[in-house]
Amino acid sequence: MRIDIVTDTFSPDINGVAMTLGRLTDGMRQLGHIVHVIRAGPTDGQPGQSEAMSLPLPGYSGIRVGLPSPFKLRRRWSKRRPDVVYVATESPLGRSAITAAVSLGLPVIAGFHTNFDEYMAKYRLRGLQSAAVKWLRHLHNRADLTLAPSAEVVKRLTEDGFNDVRLLDRGVDTELFHPAKRCELLRAEWGAWYGVPVVAIIGRVAAEKNLDLAIEALRRMRKAVPDVKCVVIGDGPLRERMQSAHPDIRFTGVHQGEALAAHYASADILLFPSETETFGNVVLEGLASGLITVSYDYAAAAAHVRHRENGLKAPKGDAEAWLAEAVRAVDLDTHGKLREEARRSVENQSWNGVVRSFESHLETAVAAKRGHMTASGFTGKCNRKGGKLRVRTVFISDVHLGSPDSKAREVVDFLKHVKCEKLVLNGDIVDAWSLRRGAKWSSIHTRFVRTVLKMSQKDDVEVIYLRGNHDDVLDRFLPLSFGPIKFVSEHIHESVTGKRYLVVHGDGFDSVSSHHRWLAVAGSIGYDLLLGFNRLYNRWRSWRGHAYFSLSQKIKARVKSAVSHIDRYETQLQQLALHRRCEGIICGHIHTPEDRQVGDVHYLNSGDWVESLSAIVEHLDGRFELLRYEDFLDRIVVPPEPESAPDPQPAANHGEKDGLLHLPVPQCLT
Repeated sequence: MRIDIVTDTFSPDINGVAMTLGRLTDGMRQLGHIVHVIRAGPTDGQPGQSEAMSLPLPGYSGIRVGLPSPFKLRRRWSKRRPDVVYVATESPLGRSAITAAVSLGLPVIAGFHTNFDEYMAKYRLRGLQSAAVKWLRHLHNRADLTLAPSAEVVKRLTEDGFNDVRLLDRGVDTELFHPAKRCELLRAEWGAWYGVPVVAIIGRVAAEKNLDLAIEALRRMRKAVPDVKCVVIGDGPLRERMQSAHPDIRFTGVHQGEALAAHYASADILLFPSETETFGNVVLEGLASGLITVSYDYAAAAAHVRHRENGLKAPKGDAEAWLAEAVRAVDLDTHGKLREEARRSVENQSWNGVVRSFESHLETAVAAKRGHMTASGFTGKCNRKGGKLRVRTVFISDVHLGSPDSKAREVVDFLKHVKCEKLVLNGDIVDAWSLRRGAKWSSIHTRFVRTVLKMSQKDDVEVIYLRGNHDDVLDRFLPLSFGPIKFVSEHIHESVTGKRYLVVHGDGFDSVSSHHRWLAVAGSIGYDLLLGFNRLYNRWRSWRGHAYFSLSQKIKARVKSAVSHIDRYETQLQQLALHRRCEGIICGHIHTPEDRQVGDVHYLNSGDWVESLSAIVEHLDGRFELLRYEDFLDRIVVPPEPESAPDPQPAANHGEKDGLLHLPVPQCLT
């Protein structure tokens, strides 16, 4: 799969969201998927990443907030369409990503990594809490599904009206976080000689972490054991104030990789008083390091801590019970077996299974959006690129290469997913009128030509090119042949059942095109202006999260003169088919796809690749079908899970090269 991840934070940022996304990204790449990360903040030239506009969070420069980028994302995903989009953060960047993905019909999954609504109370904004929940619910319900890290969060979001919330657990690197990383030299720097308990508080030094409760716990623990040492590992907006107020606590700053693992293992007790976590990776890392963890009974602790068996915990919100467990933890002599069981309980909690679960959720979203390809006529082994629609003949018209409104990328994608014996290009493939007016020929237009040449040369596809009114410059050269490609003004197609179909572009039966060319050119200019306005209008619609809307098709369907013109056009072509002793006629020109039987004549119009994005196909059994690109995508194969893919190996020393150490590193840390 081709996966785009949109996030405000990513490695080398130091937080649980960045760490989790790094693990998921590395794991999915090791499984053979193509992952691109669109992130706020600089990428530092890292491959597979691109930078979105962002601003630092006021009062917290270490966190950047992504700004809306709907047009940039739409351009990227229109040019290189991912199979699925994962939006990890609910910032303006994340909102615009969901909007762009929905407008393009892409499967999109939202991650619920942070309890922003619960932060409101910690920052004295309790009055905005209900508004925050409403905002988050609206945003997540626009995605196909939401992934949450704990059963408790899944239950809470479901009760709050979030749709289709599913569990995605978290893992821990048990090779990196290990009791064997304990370093007596580091403990000596903390003033903790043999037998002296060390309490660690690890994470962001911020209001939402409930650090005042940890300080109160330390005060009570020192009443029982006066020489207890305390280290705070991390950084944040409250660090300077807390460091000034508590000179007896050692603030070590930020650490990563082996240095962080040594800090964990060199402590004895992990105090985790937070009540706002969606998961709490710190708890798992503390268990893996063999610490006595003291936490509230929710999120990671609810799933992985068994009270007084492998850790200590208290009911969420019961501060006195939590403080009592913290005091209990300081009696190290009675907790040897608890620390051993802490390590043992998470030894199988690797990231491999989490990555596999993430992969399964993504494939579920893709399958739900596209559907499995089970319709008759589809063949080809299921693979990463999908199968192909096996047909006898493909008819397309009105691609208008050279026009800014040509959907050349979509028609190339369509042709790459069909296997045919004959391709009929029924006029206006190239828009010479637009090119004369100064329109630019782009690389994707060249790719269409290359795709057709490849089909004719490599796949032995017979190609018939009929001139249209926008490429009528070919008139003076017809008929003309270039190997298997034939240029003609009309063509008789015989179906597999022996029925004859007259194939013409159809402009000869449009009185304006035939007898008033100046008026046709003026109409073309007006049509281009209408399409230009339509582009701007649909950009606004995509910003609002609405689907594409064709203004010109709406006008043609509502304006009486336009409807009558189309009716006369169709009637004349049906009469021509009878005159040529054909059972059907296949045309284009008027950009109105159609498949209907009128008396003895089967009338087929292939539409266009400017607005309707449609084609006519003849199946192997002789049956004709009008295919629209949007419906065609729903019938593309969703790749199955690989039968035997290598398990992603935990990356040792994650982020070690970016470690920010603020004290001399003892020999055992290097």
